Order: sequence, then C-alpha cells, then structure tokens
Amino acid sequence: MQRRMARLLPVVGLALASMGASGCGGTLYAINASSAASRLEEAKELGAEQLAPYEYYYAKAHLEQAQIDASEASYSDAVDYAETAEEYADKAVNLSKAARKASGR
Repeated sequence: MQRRMARLLPVVGLALASMGASGCGGTLYAINASSAASRLEEAKELGAEQLAPYEYYYAKAHLEQAQIDASEASYSDAVDYAETAEEYADKAVNLSKAARKASGR
C-alpha cells in the first residue's frame, strides 16, 4: 500500500501543480494592474498630464490595453502591458515631482 501511494504522490503533485498554475495568470495580472493603476493615479494627482504628458499617457494607454487583453484571457500579454504601464507611471511620478520641485511648489 505504501509503495502504491509513493508512486501516486508525484502524479498527484503534478496534477495539483498544473491546476494551480492555470489560475495564476489572472492573479498576477490583477496584482500588476492594481499597482500600475495606483501609480497612474498618483501621477495624475501630481499633475503629470501637464508635467510629464508622454510618460503619463503612455502608461495610461498600456494600462487600458492590459485591461483589454485580460478581458480576452490573454493574461501573459496583459501582465506585460501592466508592467510597462507601471514603469511609465513611475517615470511620470518622478518627472512630475522634479518639475514641481524646480518650480518651487
């Protein structure tokens, strides 16, 4: 009986791992998209639409594309777009802060 269980353990483990992996795309996307949306909102509050327009709108467009891809269950692409959105939202935040500091605000 123990030998039989020992043989089944790797098979059961592989089955559970593959079932768990199928749901990871949506979770990973949700985490990245939420983080990107928060940074984009912060950029907007800092005036990035005027102070860092390229970075702000580039981030916004990528976040919107991430949402479209996620709605089509293309989670790998959605994650990539969300990561790019967060990267450019972060740049917009930094540029906006620097511009505000330079102007004495």
